[in-house]
Amino acid sequence: MFAWLWVWLNKRGREPSSPAKFSLGLVLLGSGFLVMVAAALAAAGGHRVSPLWLVLTYLLHTFGELSLSPVGLSTVTKLSPHRTVGQMMGVWFMSMSLGNLIAGRVAGQFEAMPLPLLFGAVAGVAIGAGVLLALFVRPLRRMMGGVH
Repeated sequence: MFAWLWVWLNKRGREPSSPAKFSLGLVLLGSGFLVMVAAALAAAGGHRVSPLWLVLTYLLHTFGELSLSPVGLSTVTKLSPHRTVGQMMGVWFMSMSLGNLIAGRVAGQFEAMPLPLLFGAVAGVAIGAGVLLALFVRPLRRMMGGVH
């Protein structure tokens, strides 16, 4: 669905650049955690929480992931020198594993943190990173030398 969306927008001259897609992906990811903040607050208030909260969260996380992972791999292959494309793709995947390791280590420190605060912190960091990246989209596009 997202591949179709990018092609459809490209035909109309409205496809966002790779850095803009990254920014969108981070904001979508953070929005999924904001949904979990609302669900955690409802549950903490003694209310039953619908499974639709999780469906919406996973939908936003999936949309965010589809704006990050395949776009990132494509960007790595486009920006890497031809002789090092395979190695750079390996570095991309290694960075993902390192990020997962760091996330697991950090998550282990939050055992006593209330869930609304935990989800809110993750949402704030993800959305903040997305907004910060959005501020740098134009300079990054200039550094990419015409690669979209």
